[in-house]
Amino acid sequence: MVVAPTGVAAINAKGVTIHSFFQLPFGPLLPNSINSAFNQQRKFSKVKIDILKSLDLLIIDEISMVRADLLDGIDQVLKRYKRSNSVFGGVQVLCFGDIQQLAPVVKSNEWMLLQAHYQTPYFFSSKAYAEGDFVPIELKKIYRQENEEFITILNEIRNDQLSEKSLQKLNQHYNSTFTPDPSEGYITLTTHNKSANAINKKELDNLKGKSRIYKADVSGSFNETSYPNDEELTLKVGSQVMFIKNDSSPEKRYYNGKIGTITKMTKEDVTVLCQDDGQEIVTEYETWDNVKYNIDQETQEIKEEITGIFKQIPLRLAWAITIHKSQGLTFDKAIIDAGASFAHGQTYVALSRCTSLEGLVLKSRIQNKSIINDQTVVGFNQQVEENHPDEEVLNKSERQFQLNLISELFDFNPFLAPLQRMIRVFQSNRSSIKGEVFNHLEMIKDQGIIPLLKVGNQFKVQLSKLSRENYLPENDPIIQERFTKGVDYFLNQMISCIVQPFSKISFSSDNKQVKKDFEKSYNDFSEVMNQKVFLLKNSTEKFGVHSYLKFRAEAALQNSEKKKPKRLRTNSEPLLAVKLRELRSNISEALQIPPFQVFTQETLYNICNELPRTEKQLLKVKGMGKIRVQNYGDEILEVIESYCKDNGIDAFNEQKKELKKPTKQISLELFKQGLSIEEIAKERKLKKATIESHLASYIPSGDVDILELMPLKRYKKLMNQIESIEFKNLTDLKEKVEKDFTYMELRMVMLTMEN
Repeated sequence: MVVAPTGVAAINAKGVTIHSFFQLPFGPLLPNSINSAFNQQRKFSKVKIDILKSLDLLIIDEISMVRADLLDGIDQVLKRYKRSNSVFGGVQVLCFGDIQQLAPVVKSNEWMLLQAHYQTPYFFSSKAYAEGDFVPIELKKIYRQENEEFITILNEIRNDQLSEKSLQKLNQHYNSTFTPDPSEGYITLTTHNKSANAINKKELDNLKGKSRIYKADVSGSFNETSYPNDEELTLKVGSQVMFIKNDSSPEKRYYNGKIGTITKMTKEDVTVLCQDDGQEIVTEYETWDNVKYNIDQETQEIKEEITGIFKQIPLRLAWAITIHKSQGLTFDKAIIDAGASFAHGQTYVALSRCTSLEGLVLKSRIQNKSIINDQTVVGFNQQVEENHPDEEVLNKSERQFQLNLISELFDFNPFLAPLQRMIRVFQSNRSSIKGEVFNHLEMIKDQGIIPLLKVGNQFKVQLSKLSRENYLPENDPIIQERFTKGVDYFLNQMISCIVQPFSKISFSSDNKQVKKDFEKSYNDFSEVMNQKVFLLKNSTEKFGVHSYLKFRAEAALQNSEKKKPKRLRTNSEPLLAVKLRELRSNISEALQIPPFQVFTQETLYNICNELPRTEKQLLKVKGMGKIRVQNYGDEILEVIESYCKDNGIDAFNEQKKELKKPTKQISLELFKQGLSIEEIAKERKLKKATIESHLASYIPSGDVDILELMPLKRYKKLMNQIESIEFKNLTDLKEKVEKDFTYMELRMVMLTMEN
């Protein structure tokens, strides 16, 4: 994945912004409040969580602009969704940038909060950077300048060592009254937006002729703050412009930063004459893509998905631009006004945009005060310079990376948190929980996880001792032999001491919150366990980096298509309890009431124990009552009768009576006789929603046509909406269709689609 700190940088890098992807709040992120800040954000989508779980490499562009607390925020998100305490959750991070250029933006009031936690605002002051053991590599080859004298001056400015000789050489190009010929293609670089905009407006107004406005065509999802150009671009013939995108055609006629003058304009294109090569370039609309990351369901790999397109003429008025906007651009001729520099690196960025001293004009003299260098940056660069990695360091880093992957396979720390949460929920709510829980959890902890944690730590130390300098672990026969034996041991221990006792856990509770809390931890543990088993089973032959990363991603995504988490039920629970719970869920959903209002968990077990066969017997069941029996009695007795018939159970307490017709069949017969839903409900003294539920159950068999229950126009409208969206369940669907559609209508259409 590619991310960047600003919208424009992200679009240019074909990535996404850090804040949008990691859903980090704007403003300072204090280390002790990062998790609470996450909780205040909207929930991560399932797709985004899957991407985070399967992520191997994160590329951060323009790292110089990334604040220390922002990098720590990324670290915390990855740790959270990777379920790993390793830095960045075990994801490799590759950063690009020049910290002598644009610095992080930090307001004074924000720094007042952050300075207690960070030495500087820069990324290298973050806790994640210190923990990450980064290998810094300096790219030294210069492509923009060829003149050695100019290169020397620029390097002196970079290192805050500008000599008097170089300063004098620079100021030889000072000319405060310089007015270029429009055909020469000079661009002015200023420190402030206000100055650049004033120059461009003045020059545009001075041109004769009519202006033409080119409107951008924006489709799909594209945030306005990330627009790469003006939404309405005003140009005139004679305007000095700059290309702000590389030519996408095979001819490659222009590049980002190329300067020219408009000679002709039509509705569809703009012709630009460039002095450097004398060519006229017919410039048409170009497109910028807004990229979203997704999971390819076939390959199970992260893929880029274009969610928005911005189309505009790739030109910008260029008599003047700010130094900040010039980063990454190249100019043959430039007028630089850096006398009012106010930020680290501004003067260096401005001067280093030029290809030569000959094309450079200074509008204000360069003084030592104009060159603002942050000493912490100078110190960091010196440290990088002094610690260039040689082949030995790089090999050691690669070897350690592979050892870390092996250690990760045998690390059982991710099991602890969900296990401890399950134990805590059970111990705090013993009175409201039924089933077999605690003994199995204790066995998993005492005989499974704790011993495996100890062995895993010993194994990690042993691997480090066995590792040889001349071998990468994946090529080391000694490591490979130890690895395969380790996989065999850990897999067998997992199956016997974790998987098997976990499968015997049974749990039920009538307390909705307790059930929710326990099931969440149960499902979290199940997910971690299944991933570990999957990885171990696919690692029995040998260790290889690429195969391991592939299986690790597949392990993280193996459950991503499941609609619902695994539902717990007591192993000894009779089938009748399961059927009654299904009935309760159907009634609850149809009437939009909580399940306990139909009947409670305790009542459900009472019904199973007493097995009532008549209304009189059902009334005696603790927790039922006249209203419940009146509303739901027929359906409850119908489920019991079916269960008794299937299992050969006769009624003992009263003389067996002839079975009543199923309650939904009675509703169907009345409907076929021509009664409306309202009339049937009134005659049977049932709710309208109950009758609708009875009739809807006959849609799949064809006994009832949906058009008998809802108008054709409304049916088509709802069907079109359902077919155009993705949803996980009925509740999710309800949130995505128009609000006036009821749950029952959704259910009826879904039953029709099943049919």
